[in-house]
Amino acid sequence: MAEGASFAVYSCAERHITSGLCYGRGMAPDLNLLVTLDALLSEGSVAGAARRLRLSPSAMSRALARLRQTTGDPLLVRAGRGLVPTPRAIELGERVGRLVEDGTAVLRPAEKIDLGQLVRTFTLRTSEGFVENFGPDLVSRVGEQAPGVRLRFMPKTDRGSASLRNGEVDLETGVVGQETGPEVRAQALFRDRFIGVVRMGHELSRGKITVSRYARSRHILVSRRGLDSGPIDEALKPLGLERQIVTIVGGFAAALALARATDLIASVPERHTGKLRSGMHGFSLPVAIPGISVSLLWHPRLDADPAHIWLRDCVRGVCAAQFADARTEL
Repeated sequence: MAEGASFAVYSCAERHITSGLCYGRGMAPDLNLLVTLDALLSEGSVAGAARRLRLSPSAMSRALARLRQTTGDPLLVRAGRGLVPTPRAIELGERVGRLVEDGTAVLRPAEKIDLGQLVRTFTLRTSEGFVENFGPDLVSRVGEQAPGVRLRFMPKTDRGSASLRNGEVDLETGVVGQETGPEVRAQALFRDRFIGVVRMGHELSRGKITVSRYARSRHILVSRRGLDSGPIDEALKPLGLERQIVTIVGGFAAALALARATDLIASVPERHTGKLRSGMHGFSLPVAIPGISVSLLWHPRLDADPAHIWLRDCVRGVCAAQFADARTEL
């Protein structure tokens, strides 16, 4: 085994090294003593093993005594000025060395991944419009860097975090809310605002959009829970205005499809629906309603996973690049 190697999860404090391989019948062993035994057998001396593990000679002597008691074998016996291994120690030597090497490898920080050799399927649960708007660029970027990676997109039908917690979903996009579990990691992707959208040639595609002109038009309400009003209606109430809601749909894609084929107005997030409303006319809402912050969400067990870190970087990069292109066009 390499000089100085040890199980990173265990302390090399003397109180642990000398506490014993077994605490009693039915109790778990102290696996630190595997490292101690490996050092003793490799060095062939108490002093050499103590130097390797940065312990005092007395602490190493106590550890050897405990190993002798536990294994029922002297392991190392004096021969002249040195120590020689017993047949039992020789038998254990190779096995213990492999165990220590395997344990060190398991606990070693993950190495940089080879994206060209990565074969994995990631499941992404995304808010509506994300796949249509960002999916093509994300699939292209992932395919170029890691051709063995497959993306599985799932619709986001609720704001709960159970699917992240139970491992059904690797990564999620959406708005952090009360339903999001406290352990879930979140990183903001972008801010978004709601705009009004109508078909080209609609009367609201020309002229100034006043609040009264907007309110007296016919509207589509988007409500995943089937509610009959929303933040826009709350903003109109203090002005003594009420919009006419003709239909209620469960998503932005459906709202835009209806608006494209009728004289109805859809109110949707601007950035999230950029490609969905291609060829339509968008305008700023004449009432102030809060914007939303769209975030990346994942479970902390994937925090340090190199492949997951790379995927998160891909999603952030695709969003940032698309908004940079939009600013350039303006």
